[in-house]
Amino acid sequence: MKSNFRLAFCFSILVLFLLSFSASAAVSMKSVIDIGLKRAIIQYTAMANVMDTIPGKLPKTILPNGTLQVSKPTWWTSGFMPGVLWYLYDYSGDKQLLIQAQNFTDRVECVKDYTGDHDIGFMLYCSFGNGNKFKPSQHYKDVLLKGSESLISRYKESVGCIQSWDFGPWKYPVIIDNMMNLELLFWASKHSDNPQFAKVANSHALKTMQNHFRPDFSSYHVVSYDPANGGKVERKSTAQGYSDSSAWARGQAWGLYGYTFCYRETKNPVYLQQAINIAEFIVNHPRLPKDKIPYWDFDAPNIPYALRDASAAAIMASAFIELSQYAPKSKGEKYLSVAETQLRTLTSDEYLAQPGTNQNFLLMHSLGHMPEKKEIDVPLTYADYYYVEALMRYRNLKKL
Repeated sequence: MKSNFRLAFCFSILVLFLLSFSASAAVSMKSVIDIGLKRAIIQYTAMANVMDTIPGKLPKTILPNGTLQVSKPTWWTSGFMPGVLWYLYDYSGDKQLLIQAQNFTDRVECVKDYTGDHDIGFMLYCSFGNGNKFKPSQHYKDVLLKGSESLISRYKESVGCIQSWDFGPWKYPVIIDNMMNLELLFWASKHSDNPQFAKVANSHALKTMQNHFRPDFSSYHVVSYDPANGGKVERKSTAQGYSDSSAWARGQAWGLYGYTFCYRETKNPVYLQQAINIAEFIVNHPRLPKDKIPYWDFDAPNIPYALRDASAAAIMASAFIELSQYAPKSKGEKYLSVAETQLRTLTSDEYLAQPGTNQNFLLMHSLGHMPEKKEIDVPLTYADYYYVEALMRYRNLKKL
């Protein structure tokens, strides 16, 4: 009898401990979310005040001399600052943030007629897309539809993909980053009577799945096609990774995020399986650090001393949170756990800038282009954008 009593007592203590641990973990993540979003409001309010004095430009990064580098609206990162402001308005309801989000979104409007590269989706969907989500407007919809027309002008039927760049040693380069621009086209297909938007998006996603991925589901950065030869693959290489055969971390993040929303928009199980395959490559990789902030390339030669890339981690975290809702339960729980670790790490003093520092960017320690030695260990607007998006996705998912 005493033995049974002791067993019951020990079991009760264990249950109470587990419940207490679970509650504290939930509080801990709520604290993480609140710290990150409140810090974002401080930093991006200050950023907006600075940018108000620089008409027509958007923030980009910090130069080696410590000064702020800005960009013109047609630079691929132009939509991220207004996108952050829209998320922060949604979080806070602050009318001043709404005004700033609207003002900086307006700076990007000229992109609707731009056909110079594939990044129209980044530029418009993060700015006007978020604007239309949180403050619906016919004008915003018109801009998004016109931009979608500009984007598909870069599509060739003989290749089946949207051409990424008009420069470099390639005939028809398509980069894994280009998956991210398809979200704009899926939106346009649902808000117009033009079936070409969805056709182009699906063709690009399927062709990329066919040619960009290795047997282990890591991705090449650049696949170039030959339009004059039936769209056959010309070469597979890298521009920003360590080598042609390496797994550039941000490239793996773009693929993960892209196929996750492809499944959301189409419910095609092929896209879900691809997203899961990419996720498994990332989370099971022996060179993914315990804090889940990847080295800039999974095959960088100086691991564990290679630089980390906060931008890749932020993109992954946002994608993992969404994918966790579509994947089978056991995998979904694993992906959400990885995202939680990434958000905890990014919200630590190691990565989250103190108020008034870092030229008002939010995250430190991202990496833009290692082979060209550009944007090395600096803040980047897209790191901030996907970090804030991940915080908001987690907050909404858990109703924190």
